[in-house]
Amino acid sequence: MQEERNDYYIEVATGEISRSSTDSPWNFKISATDEEITGLREIFDSNHSVSWQNFYRAHVPYVQYHFDRENDAYDENLHRVYETLHRLGDEEARTFIESMGILKSSD
Repeated sequence: MQEERNDYYIEVATGEISRSSTDSPWNFKISATDEEITGLREIFDSNHSVSWQNFYRAHVPYVQYHFDRENDAYDENLHRVYETLHRLGDEEARTFIESMGILKSSD
């Protein structure tokens, strides 16, 4: 049996996932199952946690950005968010994400 898909509206900066297009601002419209939304929520939650780690790390001036595991984790989560939005998004979302050049090549 095919799991039901619903439309969701995503605000990447805040990690907000909404079923309503009018309740708050949004960047991308996607169609997803409950399981797919749970996975996306987990990525956003992970990034929220990593953001706090980055906040504390930012007060250590001798750690450079490119040697910082927390920043690497945040960047990887952001890639996962955009890959998920590209896979589940409408045509407008996919086209915009492709134009960003953020997707990893599958070569």
